[in-house]
Amino acid sequence: MTLVELLASPWAIVPESLREIQQIYNVHMKGEKIDIAAVEARVGHKLANEPQQYVVRDGGIAVLSIDGPIAPKANLFTQISGGASAQLLTRQVEAAVADSRVKGLVLAIDSPGGSVFGTPELAAAVRRAGQIKPVATVSEATIASAAYWVGSAANSLYLSGPTVEAGSIGVYARMHLSEAHPGTVEFVRGKYKRGGINGEAPSAEYMADFENKLDHLYGVFVDAVAEQRGTTVENVLETMADGRVFIGQRAIDAGLADGFATVDELVERMATAPDKFKARRKARFAPAHHNPKPAGARAEGDPTEPVLLELPPPETERTSMDRATLEQQHPALFAQLQSEFSASGATAERERIQAVLAVGEGLPGHEKLLGTLAYDGKTTAADASLAVLAAEKATRAAAIAAHAADAPPAAKPSAAPEDKGATSKQQQVVEAQAYAQENNTDLVTALKKLGYAS
Repeated sequence: MTLVELLASPWAIVPESLREIQQIYNVHMKGEKIDIAAVEARVGHKLANEPQQYVVRDGGIAVLSIDGPIAPKANLFTQISGGASAQLLTRQVEAAVADSRVKGLVLAIDSPGGSVFGTPELAAAVRRAGQIKPVATVSEATIASAAYWVGSAANSLYLSGPTVEAGSIGVYARMHLSEAHPGTVEFVRGKYKRGGINGEAPSAEYMADFENKLDHLYGVFVDAVAEQRGTTVENVLETMADGRVFIGQRAIDAGLADGFATVDELVERMATAPDKFKARRKARFAPAHHNPKPAGARAEGDPTEPVLLELPPPETERTSMDRATLEQQHPALFAQLQSEFSASGATAERERIQAVLAVGEGLPGHEKLLGTLAYDGKTTAADASLAVLAAEKATRAAAIAAHAADAPPAAKPSAAPEDKGATSKQQQVVEAQAYAQENNTDLVTALKKLGYAS
């Protein structure tokens, strides 16, 4: 992508910053040398021209600074504008995840936003990192537009103080119309190939198509913020994404940030309690009637600790609500809840009955018991299993007892005659069988015991 194409494409950036960038590049495109010192004097700060890399601090917490406008790649743009490369930043995030020294990652962002190209990929890399290691974002100046797109992909997001700016969720494009040049005639095929030719204004169709592209990019941006902040698209559109820049506490009240913390505070907190930064925080919004502190006022608390957003519930009188009161005062809500509970309750009861009846599979003979348990409205499958096992054990014990009762009484063995040979073989077997049954042994052993066999 050429510089001209990049500057003419849609941006997720504070509009004033894009106009500043375009003015700088107009000088470059005219062939004039860009005076870096003059640009730095104009913007009021040194341009960060060096590739931005993470630094591992105490406790294994890496800090990756993202300063200036975000461009897709490191090139003349980042050299002159003092911006950051989305491509190089993505590599740094991935490297921090793979670095065994790094126990957590803090993104320190001061950026008005940047190009829409490369930003979604960088945000995706940040989100993946947050699924593996603790990742948080903090801004000590500005986190706007594309920078917020990236920063909100972390598990949590903080502002360092009451004057930090956040938001500007939107898409911006600044179209330059070509002037007609004497002696030059432009020809084009394809009505969307060029906005305006020979100095003419773009057609209505071209403008509508351009607007559709902005709508799509805006939708992608809003969807990403909603997913990353754990809220709905409707909430983002209503409170965050009208293009405004929110300051300090107002940004927190709008759900854009989770609280206040400096970079140093966040590094120390993450090093000592990393588990608090592993889970993704969800955007929390101040109630409509909430009377916020003066714009950006820092919440009370120990200044050495990050003050996380924990909005107290509004002071309201607690009243009890029973079934009759709910049905009388809120009939529509009562009907809805009754319908929902009935449907969910019926599904749960059906699943319980099926699970109880399934206990009898492969173990017949307990159908009546299982039928009773299945339709008593309370027995679980586990309870039914225990009941069936107990019934099966009782059935088998009864069968053994009945079998023993039906057996003929054991004949007492008569005293062995002095002359064993005089006893008939048949009598010997009868006596041996009786002895075996009484002493729970086999026939051969019984014959030996009685002296009828050696």
